[in-house]
Amino acid sequence: MKVIVTGATGMVGEGVLLVCLNHPEIEEVLVISRKSTGKVHSKLKEAILPDFSTLGALKDQLTNYDACFFCAGISSIGHTEESFFRGTYEMVVPFARQLSEINPKSTFIYVSGAGTDSSEIGKVMWARVKGKTENALSKLPFASVHNFRPGFMKPVKGQTQIKGWLKLAYVLWPLMYLFLSAWSCSLEQVALAMIQLAKTKKDVNPVEVKDMKRLAAESA
Repeated sequence: MKVIVTGATGMVGEGVLLVCLNHPEIEEVLVISRKSTGKVHSKLKEAILPDFSTLGALKDQLTNYDACFFCAGISSIGHTEESFFRGTYEMVVPFARQLSEINPKSTFIYVSGAGTDSSEIGKVMWARVKGKTENALSKLPFASVHNFRPGFMKPVKGQTQIKGWLKLAYVLWPLMYLFLSAWSCSLEQVALAMIQLAKTKKDVNPVEVKDMKRLAAESA
């Protein structure tokens, strides 16, 4: 398969990228990013796109990809609902809408978050915005759409995009996995679940942590 990955200069996207580059069923990975990852690999291609809403500029490059793993995103910390909406919904949905017009036969996978509010009316701001984003994506005419809702994620070996507090979480991973297993998985499991859904297009949406673990096991 050939896949697109966004957010590869962040923790989730970098982990997914590393798994894809090492996966025998992935022959090519196109990273779409605002800046270069700095990585070199025989499977890796990069397209620098400062404004994700201008995806149409890459139209000729995007027709032959089987899936897009959209891992780009921002934290809600320090944001108002308006600014978080701009950095989430208004970044993801226009990108996905353009891609669905360019390549409707592909699979689109969006990394959302555990606790996302599909009703769009709950009390938690970020969960409402993520829910609105998920709902909009699910209506787009892709071959399949899957909204991933991971919780705590163990980084992939070799990752460099790990913030300070996440390094501490990595050290405490055995305890987190023991006591918060329903909310915890590895980034490898996330990526393998993405690849499995891109292959099978199973009707799983949203994709919760338990689903990621099951799909990752199925891909082995």
